[in-house]
Amino acid sequence: MMRDKEMKDMDRGSREERLTLRRSVDMIRPMSKYPFTSIEKKWQDYWEREKTFKAVEDPSVPKEKRRYVLDMFPYPSSQGLHVGHPEGYTATDIYCRYLRMNGFSVLHPMGFDAFGLPAENYAIKTGTHPRISTEGNIDKFRAQIKALGFSYDWDREVSTHTDDYYKWTQWIFLQLFKKGLAYEAATPINWCPSCKTGLANEEVKDGCCERCGEPVTRKNIRQWILKITEYAERLLQDLDLLDWPEPIKLMQRNWIGRSEGANVTFALENHEDSLMVFTTRPDTLFGATYMVLAPEHHLVKKITTAEHRQAVEDYIEQANRKSDLERTDLAKEKTGVFTGACAINPVNGKKIPIWISDYILISYGTGAIMAVPAHDERDFEFAKKFDLPIIQVVSEDGSLHDMKEASAGDGIAVNSGEFDGLPTKEFKKRIIAWLSERGLGEATVNYKLRDWIFSRQRYWGEPIPIVHCPVCGIVPVPEKDLPLRLPEVESYTPTGTGESPLAGIEEWVNTTCPVCGGPAKRETNTMPQWAGSCWYYLRFLDPKNDGIFVSQERLAYWMPVDLYVGGAEHAVLHLLYARFWHKVLYDLGHVNTPEPFLKLVNQGMILGEGGVKMSKSLGNVINPDEIIQAYGADSMRMYEMFMGPLEVSKPWSTRGLVGVHRFLDRIWRIALRPLSEENPSEDLVKLLHKTVKKVTHDTAGLEFNTAIAQMMIFINELYKTETNYRDMWETFTLLLSPYAPHLGEELWEKLEKKPSVSRQSWPAWDEELTRESEVTVVLQINGKTRAKEDLPAGISEKRMKEIALSNGRIRELLAGKKVIKIITVPGKLVNLVAK
Repeated sequence: MMRDKEMKDMDRGSREERLTLRRSVDMIRPMSKYPFTSIEKKWQDYWEREKTFKAVEDPSVPKEKRRYVLDMFPYPSSQGLHVGHPEGYTATDIYCRYLRMNGFSVLHPMGFDAFGLPAENYAIKTGTHPRISTEGNIDKFRAQIKALGFSYDWDREVSTHTDDYYKWTQWIFLQLFKKGLAYEAATPINWCPSCKTGLANEEVKDGCCERCGEPVTRKNIRQWILKITEYAERLLQDLDLLDWPEPIKLMQRNWIGRSEGANVTFALENHEDSLMVFTTRPDTLFGATYMVLAPEHHLVKKITTAEHRQAVEDYIEQANRKSDLERTDLAKEKTGVFTGACAINPVNGKKIPIWISDYILISYGTGAIMAVPAHDERDFEFAKKFDLPIIQVVSEDGSLHDMKEASAGDGIAVNSGEFDGLPTKEFKKRIIAWLSERGLGEATVNYKLRDWIFSRQRYWGEPIPIVHCPVCGIVPVPEKDLPLRLPEVESYTPTGTGESPLAGIEEWVNTTCPVCGGPAKRETNTMPQWAGSCWYYLRFLDPKNDGIFVSQERLAYWMPVDLYVGGAEHAVLHLLYARFWHKVLYDLGHVNTPEPFLKLVNQGMILGEGGVKMSKSLGNVINPDEIIQAYGADSMRMYEMFMGPLEVSKPWSTRGLVGVHRFLDRIWRIALRPLSEENPSEDLVKLLHKTVKKVTHDTAGLEFNTAIAQMMIFINELYKTETNYRDMWETFTLLLSPYAPHLGEELWEKLEKKPSVSRQSWPAWDEELTRESEVTVVLQINGKTRAKEDLPAGISEKRMKEIALSNGRIRELLAGKKVIKIITVPGKLVNLVAK
């Protein structure tokens, strides 16, 4: 799901990056005897030929021994794989190999999120069909991924741009439409008057078109919209069912933005219409001294007086040139104009002026607010600038104060008529009841979440399966006629009307109505890039099924996804949209779980050397192809896992990569020794069992860096013996194989074992042999370490205290002091509190 931000360099290679990396590689290339190039090709060919990692639905495998492990699939950009991709992929691959060796049936698929803006922009620029460039990029990505030895079931590969896939994306859209969750409306979009096309938010930079640099305006245009707001409460509540990082859950909660308050109706002076506003603070109604509408609000033109019309129209035109981000920037100076109209405050009958301002968005709430400047910072700034009244209605202590700044906290009601003296919480209940009794308002739950603007005025996307009939209206394409295929076109240039390039293909647009048979026109908008990724995890279960998007048997066997790994940048949009679609399918009985992804892990970002973000401009981008060529796939895999905890961002270090490569080379050197049937030393046996225990525990917990560190400790000790003990080496090879699978397979074969090592059982350890005979106990005085003692494991706390008090260094430092307390941590620490 990672997409290119720019397409200007799509047809150029990354020559500078390769030269930079090659220079760093040549400077510190190790002298290696480890023939990784031939070994890795040999075993990649074997895995592909033997379909080693093909997942099967074996009914004899119990549910608790099945795991669905999924990576967020990539957008196949022209730049190819970068070193950030393999980090998450390597983590899931190690985990999947570990699970298989522990008797689990594992589904681990890969595919490509292939629709999107970059390929279409490239088509406009070069005339190359988006399908050609996309499929070329997919071939490149697939080869790069296979070169890293990941254990994907490639028989289940999907690409969202193929018609056998988007047939079912269209089918799901029809289910949303039939359920009343898809509708048409005119909504404002980003519009470039120079390019004469709508722009996605990511194509707008600092308020200007990314393509041509012209200022972007806003334009109302017909759109398809999905009612994700219908699922707001469930999307919020069901986060509690998920084992996701708390920051990701918080981002979704904030995006959904649940708030409790009241809808309040304000009558308009000299108008039959009324204004409804949502407020979380109905207790401040007596302090509402003006109202503000979004410039796009439907009542603005109707209520604006002749005297103020020109100023209002000029302001609306200015607002249309700004992005939502610019309009809501808290640091910007507040602007606005008076409409000449007034509303009536429902609680005291006072007239309050109605203004428009661009800091109010039509997409949030009702597009109108009651302004209480004494108790809202933005309202306070606006009131000060335009000399509007500021009336305090909440006080911390019940007394009135000179309002030099807004006070947003709770308190006691003042200047609020019969409600004076009530605490905020009680006042809210009383005023809502008061409004409800008079038909002026009601308690309401509001959500910041807006309905999902689903259509794009683009060619390279799924056609929306809708027909517009002048007689029958909006008619869905019959399911039997899916897929509705994208037509072949010669030009991808926008039409200039705000419609997609499809609108200019008359032989495709003009059709017959599926209901009445009369002339009709196809929908020319296409789906957004998010559509295909909303449900791809389901198609992986049953990718060759022509009769249904996924069978109930496959759903029951694999779902839900047990582990989902990807970047935190998808915290809201992809994850929220996928959860929404899944819940709709669940309500319709098409899927068997209320949530798609049980556990989510976000891998950290891999930074450039020095801890800065990798970028072309800095020349610090690392190309994995160069790394594999110089050091091998296993070295890259193990280095990315050894850099630090999976979830933490960390800087790339080529010297660190070399160190890991030398570790693998040392393993290879040990493997070249003659195998010994002798018994190793007791210390080495104990170290092996500790290593098995540590690697098992850490691999299961996705703590790969510490597992590798323990393997390094073992290899360093084994290397010193100048011997290779057969039984010990078999055990270590099994431990290594998920991390360095090519080398693991080769070592297993050198042990005269039949491949594949990935089909062997994970080694066990003897708990008795992992116990220490001695422990190092830290001796402290007032929390500072002063000495250490090597003591028998299992030593009593009483004996620890005695030894601490008799330690020569401790006795020397305690001279003239009195020990008033002794704190012990069994087997670890004695802290003497003295004065």
